[in-house]
Amino acid sequence: MKTDSTYLGQVIRVDSNIVEVELSSEIPSAAPIIKGRIYKIGQIGTFVKMPMGNITIYGIVAAVSDRPGSEIVQIEKSASRYLSVQLIGEKVGDNEFEKGVGTYPTINDEVHLVIEADLLDIYGVSDTGSIEIGKHSSSENLGVYVDTHNLVLRHCGILGSTGSGKSNTTVSILKSILNGYAGSRVILVDPHGEYATAFPDAKVLRISDAASPLVIPFWLMTFEELAFFLVGADSRDEQKVEYRMLRDLVTNLKKENLNLKSGIVNSDYVTADSPIPFSARRLWFEMNWRLNATFSTAAKDEQNDVTAEMISEGSCEELIAASFTPYAMNNAAPYKSKHIEFFSYERKILSRLRDSRFDFLFDPGEYKTAESGKDLHDLLTDWIGSQNKLAILDLSGVPFEVLDITIGLITRFVYDSMFWGRNEPYTGKKRPLLLAFEEAHTYLGKDDRSSYSKAAVERIFKEGRKFGVGALVISQRPSELSETILAQIGTFIALRLTNSSDQSIVKSAAPDNLSSLMDLLPSLRIGEAVISGEAIKIPSRVRLKLNNPRPTSEDPKLVACWSQTHAPSLENYKLVVTRIREQKL
Repeated sequence: MKTDSTYLGQVIRVDSNIVEVELSSEIPSAAPIIKGRIYKIGQIGTFVKMPMGNITIYGIVAAVSDRPGSEIVQIEKSASRYLSVQLIGEKVGDNEFEKGVGTYPTINDEVHLVIEADLLDIYGVSDTGSIEIGKHSSSENLGVYVDTHNLVLRHCGILGSTGSGKSNTTVSILKSILNGYAGSRVILVDPHGEYATAFPDAKVLRISDAASPLVIPFWLMTFEELAFFLVGADSRDEQKVEYRMLRDLVTNLKKENLNLKSGIVNSDYVTADSPIPFSARRLWFEMNWRLNATFSTAAKDEQNDVTAEMISEGSCEELIAASFTPYAMNNAAPYKSKHIEFFSYERKILSRLRDSRFDFLFDPGEYKTAESGKDLHDLLTDWIGSQNKLAILDLSGVPFEVLDITIGLITRFVYDSMFWGRNEPYTGKKRPLLLAFEEAHTYLGKDDRSSYSKAAVERIFKEGRKFGVGALVISQRPSELSETILAQIGTFIALRLTNSSDQSIVKSAAPDNLSSLMDLLPSLRIGEAVISGEAIKIPSRVRLKLNNPRPTSEDPKLVACWSQTHAPSLENYKLVVTRIREQKL
């Protein structure tokens, strides 16, 4: 009714998704007080409703003007004000709100302000299938809920410029999930080691940590990954003799270790890709032996240690090569080895083994050999099977050169465990998992075609839902993310984005085409986000609460630091240089 305090005006134009409204000149105030609360008329992104019998149509204010948006409408009242409203959904009788419009308003239909009671009809209340993600920007008392199933298994992305509140938003989302479900489980891949302080109850695994070491055995790699990591070779080298011989050598070393803690493996099923322990030092030693050995006979077949002219056996564990009698320069004994093709591979592998930055891969403690104390089932227990619902994998100690392969290994191993355990009672489909990837743009770039982490994460985005694996990517540069990943994100949580290319990516990739809300991206406040997609009923502008304790991602206190005088410390810089050389904090 026009006499209601919520009355705004009437419809003067209807398009397929836009309705133009002329505001009534009799509205007493631009900020009426309704049921003790002040409402601002014509705020961009706020809701209005159009009652039509037992049907109520809802829309979002997209623009405000002092003249109609169409030349078709000719109105002489220069003092009139107009709203452009994008239609978003409808509510029929006592049924729940539904996205999409089946019945359109007509000319002269009434338009009313949406108050908190109406917003409750749109967003509903919390149930076991939803979690509260924040408060609606137009109401401090109205919680905004998202469908947990769609948020996790249809994948989601938290996108925002530096300083927009991404880390705080990530903490809010994860805490809502962890606090909402006793059986939830999440793995957070944390390249910079920022999130441990925000989750005191999480299981934090770090490289070289004495109490909770993050162990990633190198033998988890597929042969293609291993060859690239050790010698820089890839599948394009398949026709090279040394590449094929390397594959055979790795396979044979793995077949020597089949009596594993997780169970005995049939050698007929073992390939160079099988995740079975073997010694990288032994691989180098065997390769060095074949390259440098001399023999008492000039047999055309492969030489062996029976005819070898060995002086000392050497030690593979200490990286001491075996020594041999120098080969004769003429066609006489001792004869030179025929495996000169291993020359470049052997040098590269030795260089990797001597680099202390890769110790966490080559020396994985109790996972080092088949006779060691632990096997991969213990690794799965640490990551996804412990009493802690959240496991933070702190990769701050991982060298940048192997960050890609490290994240690829983690992702692929977790995915494989969910795939092959999809019907087991405590994993797979029976207990789904969320994998969260911080700073995703640094290793999931759209232009990096040889990225192992990108291939593994893209597989989860394309197939993970079927096996109970969901993914969350956090990035400040969505325009640099893999297009496959962006296309599979079901729910976008977009904070302030100032870069035009980043804005266009979110606008084009968001499932709901509501340009008025997406146009707000550069003007959002810190900690405020536009949420759209499968997990939320309608796209909404949401305030997320400030968490405490917080991640260690905040800016340094520059003014306070620069206001103090500091005496130079030679010992301090010595420590810094040592850490640079050792790549350890």
